Amino acid sequence: MVKTIKLGIKKNPLPQKEEMRKRVVACFQKDPETSMTLTEVVKRLGYKTTTKIEKVGSIFKELESCGVIEKVKTGYYKLNKSNSILEGTLERKSHGHLYMDIEGFDFPIFISAKNSKHALEGDEVRIQIFKRRKNGDAEGEVIEILSRSKKKRVGVIQLYNGKIMVNTGEKYSFLRVRIPHSSLMGATPGDKVTFVVEDWEENEEYPSGKIIDIIGRSGDNTTEMHAILAEFGLPYSYPEEPVREAENIPDDLSEEIPKREDFRNVLTFTIDPKDAKDFDDALSVRSIQEGIWEIGVHIADVTHYVRTNSLIDREAFDRATSIYLVDRTIPMLPERLSNFLCSLRPMEDKLCFSVIFEMNEEADVLKSRIVRSVINSNRRFNYGEVQKIIENGEGEYTQEILLLNQLAQKLRKERFKNGAISFEGYEVKFNLDSKGKPVGVYFKSPQDANHLIEEFMLLANRKVAETIGKVKNTKPKTFVYRVHEQPQSEKLENFSNFVKKLGYQLNITGKKEDVAKSINKLLDDVSGKRESSIIENICLRAMCKAIYSTLNIGHYGLAFDYYTHFTSPIRRYPDMMVHRLLERYLNGETSVSTEKYEEFCDHCSEMEQLSVVAERASIKYKQVEFMMDKLGNEYDATISGVTEGFLFVEINENKCEGKLSVSELEDDKYEYDKENYRLVGIYNHKIYRLGDPIKIRVVGANLERRQLDFILADKKVSPTRSKHKLRF
Repeated sequence: MVKTIKLGIKKNPLPQKEEMRKRVVACFQKDPETSMTLTEVVKRLGYKTTTKIEKVGSIFKELESCGVIEKVKTGYYKLNKSNSILEGTLERKSHGHLYMDIEGFDFPIFISAKNSKHALEGDEVRIQIFKRRKNGDAEGEVIEILSRSKKKRVGVIQLYNGKIMVNTGEKYSFLRVRIPHSSLMGATPGDKVTFVVEDWEENEEYPSGKIIDIIGRSGDNTTEMHAILAEFGLPYSYPEEPVREAENIPDDLSEEIPKREDFRNVLTFTIDPKDAKDFDDALSVRSIQEGIWEIGVHIADVTHYVRTNSLIDREAFDRATSIYLVDRTIPMLPERLSNFLCSLRPMEDKLCFSVIFEMNEEADVLKSRIVRSVINSNRRFNYGEVQKIIENGEGEYTQEILLLNQLAQKLRKERFKNGAISFEGYEVKFNLDSKGKPVGVYFKSPQDANHLIEEFMLLANRKVAETIGKVKNTKPKTFVYRVHEQPQSEKLENFSNFVKKLGYQLNITGKKEDVAKSINKLLDDVSGKRESSIIENICLRAMCKAIYSTLNIGHYGLAFDYYTHFTSPIRRYPDMMVHRLLERYLNGETSVSTEKYEEFCDHCSEMEQLSVVAERASIKYKQVEFMMDKLGNEYDATISGVTEGFLFVEINENKCEGKLSVSELEDDKYEYDKENYRLVGIYNHKIYRLGDPIKIRVVGANLERRQLDFILADKKVSPTRSKHKLRF
């Protein structure tokens, strides 16, 4: 469950004692070897009132009495590791088992089902460690459930032995939950719902729960897409209150336009995907003198309409981003704002925050300025239209588009020269019928038209970050940066060793620019080859994730010392924060709280990652749905992952990935060679390695689990053997 941070509240609002207890325990667990006084703990947690200090004192006594902490001398306490009693949150790992990860401990603690005391993932529990398992993991037993998780789960209403139950059908945590008739909310068998587990008595076979919302009928396309969002705690509908607030926002610009720099008579156009409706950005271009051009990057002025702490603002902050599933967009802002008021639609006056560059023909920036502006877009292009103009030299505004493309190519070349890394990749797309069922799969890769927009957006984002962060003889004001750490040397070394086994070389020593150039050369060398997507994916895994932070450490992947997100405020809340801070500082106002904005950054980074996971889940769902009428078909494929129990395999022609159980490899007993990403036969020495070609047959397609099952194509299937029956 994602923590909701309320905008404008004071730091450290009065927590309930249960939450305070959790924070005190976390304080000791973070520093398990350190002895601390009550005063030190209170100071670390930022509590100042007498009431809070007294509560922490009573929590100390409780924790000492139950053995979580011990007194080492008068007034000093530390974590009681000898008694092996710990508190924390249960998590479910990818293989389905429950664990507890404790900060400050080098190992996760395994909790078996029989020792869970009916605790579920997300529950706050107290456990006792009692042994180590053969694989080195510590094993523990839940001795008390401190609080039940209020996590919303997704399941289908079913009749089971005459009782109304919710069946989660989850991949690793299959669960049936009793729903009292008083909590049904009108749901009937076959409905997909969100619900919470309320209790699970020790003598009861099933937990009891309460329905929160009825998503729709199981199997319906909209229901299944909304269920994916609900699974990750993401919204799938928009509340009425902020929608009503958006409807009441006036659209009269007559008083605002005179306050702004006017670009309505300058050639301006947007370039977006064909099906886009929310046009965040536009480009303007005009000649100033021979060989000198003024290029305007105009960004929708969302924060002119969305005021801080308004209902719309709070909802947008909670969402933090628009979410792009296979067949729909879940907007961050109400539709009236995202598709109408803020969207830079052609032939309409629109308010913008603009970065204006004066550039020569070598793409050198001679001057720049940041202004509030008004524009009127002459044309709405899609990427395909602009690509044709670039390739054929014919079409509307050809001269301007070719100029912008030439400048963009030079900006791009310079960026890679400075050490940027080229992660092009491809997007998996689907042709859908009227009911949302996939009838075809295709792939989209970036072209020059995409690069044109990308380079000018990068230029504007960098300029905004430099304007606030790159100051002399004074401390920079608090700002929101988009940062990307350098990859860890160990991960780069592992990646280098892997590609070496496939016959490629990767230089991981020297300056970061040299390493980046070596990575780019590798990605160029493998482009179009069978192993390309595998190498690209492993390269991405070796990299750190880009996040939002007030601490500027630069952006490794882009090779920028200063970078932010300014250019997409319709779909990203960090861009809205940047717009507000930029306006504040350009007006000469004081800096904001670093601590508060770092908390906002953490929230936005977390929501971004959740949206990416949901997007991938929707793609996986459609891939499985696409393969459901192809059971029994054979395909050429590539091994995309190797584990002790499974080979993960990607079909070459449609990129649908499934798994092949090692138990299906009946010609030998296979051992897992983790360092070399392979399985090796003990007797016949046959090898299945990451990136190897393989021919498979599809034998299972489970939509609920978003899972495809394969066997080797040459494996003879006996109709009497149930494990090889075709599975839907």
